[in-house]
Amino acid sequence: MNCDDLLDYYYLYVLGVAEDPEQSEIREHLGRRCPVCTTGVRQARELAALLGTAAPSVTPPARLRRKVTALVSEPPRSPRWAHAWALVAAAAVIAAVFLNVRERRASEELARLSAQASFDRRELERVNQALAILNAPEARQVVFGEGQPQPPRGRVFLDPRRGVLLLASNLPPAPAGKIYEMWVIPKGGQPVPAGLFQSEADSTALHLLSGPVNLAQTGAIAVTLEPAGGVPQPTSTPIIVAAL
Repeated sequence: MNCDDLLDYYYLYVLGVAEDPEQSEIREHLGRRCPVCTTGVRQARELAALLGTAAPSVTPPARLRRKVTALVSEPPRSPRWAHAWALVAAAAVIAAVFLNVRERRASEELARLSAQASFDRRELERVNQALAILNAPEARQVVFGEGQPQPPRGRVFLDPRRGVLLLASNLPPAPAGKIYEMWVIPKGGQPVPAGLFQSEADSTALHLLSGPVNLAQTGAIAVTLEPAGGVPQPTSTPIIVAAL
C-alpha cells in the first residue's frame, strides 16, 4: 500500500483499533521512516492527546449511543467497511463530546455574564445610595481616627431618612474566618447589628446601612472584628468608634 491508501487509518492506528493489512502496512512504513506516514501518525497522536486533555469526560446522549452501538455491531461486508464504520463511530462520538463541551462552556459564560451584570446593578445601586446620603442636606457627618498612630480613619454620614454611610481607610482586609461588623449604638442601649462588610485590598471600605435612623437616640456608630457570619452582640473591642 502507498501512503495515500493509509491516510484514513492513522488515527485508528494511534487509537489501537486499526486492523491488518493497514496496521501492518503503517508499522512497515514507520519502520523504514517513511516521512509521510511518520508525520501523519505524529499528527494523529497530537490530535488524540489534544482531545484527551481539552474534552472532559461526558456521557453522550442515549440516542447517539444507541446509533453508534448499532453502527459498530452491524456485521461488516468487508474489512475495509469495518474500518469505515469504526471511523464513522469515532467521529460521531468526538462530535458529540465537542458539542457537549461547547454548549456547557456557552452556558457557563452566560451564567458568568449574568452574575456580573447582577453584581454591577447592585454595586451601582449601592453607590447611588451612598451619593444620596453624602449630598443630603440633613445628613450628619462624624469623623473618626484622627490623632491616633495607625488607626482606621474616615467618616460616618447619618441621614435620618436614608441610613448610615461608613467610609474608612487604613482598614486592612479581615483575616480568614473573620468579618467586620458595624453597630448602631443607641444612647443607654445595647448595640444593634448594622451589617457585615469586608475592606478592599487597598485597605479602604464603604459600608451602607439603608433605612431611617433616629439621630436623637443614636450615641455612636462602631465597628468590630467578628467571626464570619456575624454575631448578635459584639465580642471584641471596637476598631472604629464614631461618637455622635
